Amino acid sequence: MKTRKLRDIEVSAIGMGCMGFTHAYGKAPEEKEAIRLVHWAFELGCTFFDTAEMYSFFKNEEFVGKALKELPRDKVVISDKFWPKPLPGQAMPEGKLSEAGIRRSIEGSLKRLKTDYIDIYTEHQMEDGSEKQVAHVMGLLIKEGKIRGWGQSSPSAAQIRKANAVTPITAIQSEYSMMERKWEKDVLPLCRKLGIGFVAFSPMGNGFLSGKYRPTDQFKGDDVRRVITRFSPENMEANQPLLDLIHRYAEQKGCTAAQISLAWVLKGGDFIMPIPGMRSESRITENLGAADIELTDEEYATLTAALDKIEIYGDRDGKDIAKLGTVPDNVDR
Repeated sequence: MKTRKLRDIEVSAIGMGCMGFTHAYGKAPEEKEAIRLVHWAFELGCTFFDTAEMYSFFKNEEFVGKALKELPRDKVVISDKFWPKPLPGQAMPEGKLSEAGIRRSIEGSLKRLKTDYIDIYTEHQMEDGSEKQVAHVMGLLIKEGKIRGWGQSSPSAAQIRKANAVTPITAIQSEYSMMERKWEKDVLPLCRKLGIGFVAFSPMGNGFLSGKYRPTDQFKGDDVRRVITRFSPENMEANQPLLDLIHRYAEQKGCTAAQISLAWVLKGGDFIMPIPGMRSESRITENLGAADIELTDEEYATLTAALDKIEIYGDRDGKDIAKLGTVPDNVDR
């Protein structure tokens, strides 16, 4: 597996989004099988594993803690995220983003993750006006060895500048794929300029870009795709030109549509790493294999130019997703 650096933290070129092992994409594998899959990803070279206290209200962190405890700690990078407001069971009269609130949050996460430090600790949803305060606390946690680095999720360029001036940011985590490219205007260029890594969640449009779903598919329960309008039958049909384009390149490169989608994200810069969710051995092998699919400069430019001409129908409205009750406003993967 090729590697990249998120500022000064070395990671596998493709990481694993772990949220789906406990909720958000329909029935998940049994815990024993899920742990085996995490280990399989590690055997294939994946070293970056992403979770959050909000996912299943702490249960996902507990799962990741169990899955990683049998792996060498210095060989894995744990990416965790703290929610800006108290979650069920979190009594924080000082406020979640106060120093006391953040300290209570990380102590709980460290216990659930069965580790004494977190590699990258990210503010899961941005609260305007708190950037400098949070950055200051992150600096203290870095000095104390509780975290190696920190990040923000889906921030604006202005929020990045404010926080980075206090404590250098390790990585920004935001949605980025052929279907969601709004960060290309200012955030991605800023990350490149400041030496900040960029972790792309939902790099395959919640799986849509794999081309393995049909307008007749039905999503039930807490599966977020039942409220993501990209997956409405009419929008899936309207977005077919995008899939056709991806399939043409996949045929040319002798790979899958999912691999082309990930290879395109990777080609955007060596500071970018995608973290697809993957819950089967075949998908793990396929997705991690995308690190070996290289688009030439000409192929990337031509593909990107073609993407510029394709209109994307539907989106992943965070407010609608939040109505499911167990998923945060900017749910990842």
